[in-house]
Amino acid sequence: MSIQIGIIGGSGLYDMAELTDRHEISIDTPFGAPSGPYVTGTLAGTRVAFLARHGVGHRLTPSELNFRANIYGFKTLGVQRLLSASAVGSLREDLAPLDLVIPDQFIDRTRGRIGTFFGDGLVGHIAFADPVCGHLAQVAYESAVQAGARVHKGGTYVCMEGPAFSTRAESHLYRSWGAHIIGMTNLQEAKLAREAEICYATIALVTDYDCWHPDHDHVTVEMVIANLTQNARTAQQVIAGAVATLAAAPRTCGCGQALATAIITRPDIVPEETRQKLAPIMGKYLDS
Repeated sequence: MSIQIGIIGGSGLYDMAELTDRHEISIDTPFGAPSGPYVTGTLAGTRVAFLARHGVGHRLTPSELNFRANIYGFKTLGVQRLLSASAVGSLREDLAPLDLVIPDQFIDRTRGRIGTFFGDGLVGHIAFADPVCGHLAQVAYESAVQAGARVHKGGTYVCMEGPAFSTRAESHLYRSWGAHIIGMTNLQEAKLAREAEICYATIALVTDYDCWHPDHDHVTVEMVIANLTQNARTAQQVIAGAVATLAAAPRTCGCGQALATAIITRPDIVPEETRQKLAPIMGKYLDS
């Protein structure tokens, strides 16, 4: 039986406590190893697959993440909807620590990361003006409201390279651009999920203000860890509520047809090795 809902846990969210009937699945992909085994189980009466983004024990930096392998693994499990939980810094006074944000836009400040399945003789260009699935984002927002969280719908997520945090000049620059939050992981996930025709949305968990804020220098590691721990508990509630809603909700968005008009290369000239490698993701288009 395929698993249609996937969950990516970020900093602080390394497990889903309410997940029952657990099984670990290790998946080999043509792009290498994912961050770790996928934990499948039942959450809110629905089968889901959970992946700790940074690996067991948080051993992978943002730059070391194998984004292609992570998304490819979810696709082979049958996942159609993917909820991501991520720790972020706030670029706005009104987005306080412990707040939740459901962003709907991204700005890419990474360097050299691979964020596409295309290449090796196959060219395609997905539409990415709206990088988050609107329906999935709405479900996540409503679940956060029901969980009693202080949540903000919409906003721009700056995805920086890391692992060092921003300089103060950079932080002020991002604020001048109108950005709302800053993190290190979500952009490539969103791009690859769109190419894999998987709905994607982020539950961004604010741990502290970025360094633009006058109180930033007073933030301690202990304070950040305490916020991460509390955010993880909130995220688990929100995700469980969202999963319960999604289980009964038909998939009516356009994410499942993202590749229908994206592939440029004539199918008959796609190299066989590339065709085989990408069969789980775009085989239905290459074989037609």
